[in-house]
Amino acid sequence: MASNFENDFEIKKLTTFKTGGKISQVFFPESVEEFVQILKQNENIPVFGNLSNTLISSNGFDGKIALTTHMNSIQIEGTKVIAECGVKGPKLAQEVCQSGLSGLEFMIGFPGSIGGEVFMNASANGQCISDKLTSATCYSPEKGVVEYSKDEMEFGYRKSRCKKDNLIVLQAKFELEPKSQEEIQKQMDENLAFRKSHQPSLALPNCGSIFKNPQGDSAGRLLDSVGAKNLRVGGARVWENHANFIVNDNNGTSTDILNLMFEMYTKVKESYNIELEPEIIFLGGLNKKENEIWKILNKK
Repeated sequence: MASNFENDFEIKKLTTFKTGGKISQVFFPESVEEFVQILKQNENIPVFGNLSNTLISSNGFDGKIALTTHMNSIQIEGTKVIAECGVKGPKLAQEVCQSGLSGLEFMIGFPGSIGGEVFMNASANGQCISDKLTSATCYSPEKGVVEYSKDEMEFGYRKSRCKKDNLIVLQAKFELEPKSQEEIQKQMDENLAFRKSHQPSLALPNCGSIFKNPQGDSAGRLLDSVGAKNLRVGGARVWENHANFIVNDNNGTSTDILNLMFEMYTKVKESYNIELEPEIIFLGGLNKKENEIWKILNKK
């Protein structure tokens, strides 16, 4: 089975942070079968969806990655919905709304894809992925293709068993509730309005929340209290309306963003002795300074 790939691929335009250099080789699988073949032939290949929570080094990445953006089939049968991993959250929210199905309204606001959202049990506005998910089909390096029930997925706050077991989500099944399109649309409009007031729009290149909330607290509150909103490094700055967002509004490099993250992390650590954990993913390796910062932030 021939698969679509490109060499020396310029990734910058595809990332919501608008950073990133050349990737040696990028695969674009178009079906679950093709994707599984790529995963089998390229052990531990990094997989990405919409690159909406990923900082890619401006120095590029000397390796292969897979992008699931072409895996975007949605099947709706009654109240059951099956979505491939590359489907974008807002698209799925709109499609199920048109079928009068409720439960995924929260997805309207964030640009991620289903694979990543299942992987991290994405949540917003009082709803999360695990509420309506019935099972996820994943690829395991040891076991091949496995379907896990919702309970077997071990969902928690911003986590599932995927990270621990090195699983790649291939598709997800949901059981939704019938509701009027008007009610669903109203909820989605409210969610979008909430998001607009609490998060920068993607017209300002950003990657969503930078740090996870520590237990019982909010990263935004901690960062705000240490004056993080005044921080800027190069072309990147902390967003003026919420201290847990970085906007890249002046062609900042990945090094600018990582240095800024390190400043934010350090200020909170010095004031509260709390070590914030990144919510975003970093792909790099060619820049020594960046690697050092990322190691500290990830406590590796």
